[in-house]
Amino acid sequence: MKKTLFIHSIGLFCSLLLFSCGNNKQSDEAVQEDIIPVRLQPLELGSDGTIVHASGLFTTDDETVLSFKTGGVINRIFVKEGDAVKAGQVLATLNLTEVNAGAQQATLAKEKAQRDYQRAFRLYKDSVATLEQMQNARTALEVATQQLKAVSFNKQYSEIRATVSGFVLQKFANEGQMVGPGTPVLQVNGAGKGQWLLKVGVSDRQWAAIARGDKATVQTDALPGKVLQAYVFKKSEGIDPSSGTFIIHLKLNAKAEGLASGLFGKAAITPSVKIVNTWAIPYDALLDGDGGKGYVFTSDDRKTAKKTEVKIGEIHQDSVTITGGLENAKFLIVSGSPYLNDGSKIKVQ
Repeated sequence: MKKTLFIHSIGLFCSLLLFSCGNNKQSDEAVQEDIIPVRLQPLELGSDGTIVHASGLFTTDDETVLSFKTGGVINRIFVKEGDAVKAGQVLATLNLTEVNAGAQQATLAKEKAQRDYQRAFRLYKDSVATLEQMQNARTALEVATQQLKAVSFNKQYSEIRATVSGFVLQKFANEGQMVGPGTPVLQVNGAGKGQWLLKVGVSDRQWAAIARGDKATVQTDALPGKVLQAYVFKKSEGIDPSSGTFIIHLKLNAKAEGLASGLFGKAAITPSVKIVNTWAIPYDALLDGDGGKGYVFTSDDRKTAKKTEVKIGEIHQDSVTITGGLENAKFLIVSGSPYLNDGSKIKVQ
């Protein structure tokens, strides 16, 4: 009896021991599940500290957008995009019906003012009209004369003439279209007789670091393998609303054959002021980007994740330029971020 009881006791003890071991094993597995596998990237300052990379389109310094001084209906456009033009050539005209009517009215108004003044002058000589009446008639004549000059001037600029000999780059309007004063109608340039420029867009930090005269190199697929030397010719004083960037004009040091207006080019600018504290990180590593700031996960010991607020400089197709917030971090977590919290345990893959 005692032997049987002893055997049952040993069996019960072994069962409890196995149950306890099983629980410990499950607990260990649960702990293991809380460790998130991630990939790390060492944090190093980006290349923006010494070189500004930008891209844009080629143009010339004599490129001009032409328009009518007065509004109206376009009567004729005599050229098409790509046509060669000579300086002074008539390129487009307005329907002059309204302009001619205004000119005729101004002419008749001047003739009437001339008669009124002559009549007032004779009456003043005969002491019938006062000096004031004669002076008022003379003033009316002068006003009518100036109005006729203004109408004649507007009639003269109711046609568009080429400012330089070159080519038509773009046509913005068509015959029969109603346009207002100053509405772009044609764009021309001097067919490469002027200096070639590359217009590129940069961020506000890059714009502040770049100065006129800074050196740059330019490349384009139209001239494969060729590196063109250039310099910063002009900086825009305001942001370009269409692109949201600041425009830098790079002028080539020497004339280059084989370029055309509108060609795409890439530039590397050496700024006068060094841009510091910038990092290029993968786009997927950025979390909750909004209003120039966002969050990333970093790690200093390769064992713990830390949620870090950063300042966003530029967003590119596959990367993001960070301008602040990573000064004291050693590693950036580039995968596994959606499963992390601040302080989460990590395992480096």
